[in-house]
Amino acid sequence: MKGFKDILPETIEKWHFLEKTAVKIFTHLGYKEIRTPILEKTSVFERGVGDSTDIVEKEMYTFLDKSGESVTLRPEGTAGIVRAFIENKLETSVFNKLYYIGPMFRYERPQKGRFRQFHQIGAECFGIKNPAIDAEII
Repeated sequence: MKGFKDILPETIEKWHFLEKTAVKIFTHLGYKEIRTPILEKTSVFERGVGDSTDIVEKEMYTFLDKSGESVTLRPEGTAGIVRAFIENKLETSVFNKLYYIGPMFRYERPQKGRFRQFHQIGAECFGIKNPAIDAEII
């Protein structure tokens, strides 16, 4: 299907190297892994990303499930991480530094190097007021 790409055996070692390196760096800096669902309620992204952004208005894979609820394939990682942080009361945890690795989906016109399914590695940090954390994230 146009806009989607297989990760073939001859390139998977490069993916593994990149992922292992990211995990090593995150772990060294005290981040913990979090995995959120690929499919979320649409409202998670409307609230988190903003309902008037291009992502929400044009680029999300959104549909009604069998119960009639609007659901979306995650277009980015932050909104789901924030939802999980709040719902699971992680603010009471010792760790507030989280990282994620996984597939994301955006319905955009496929171009060279841009796909409808892509992979993202990211980090989120909650409750640390030191501006050095911004530099750490970058």
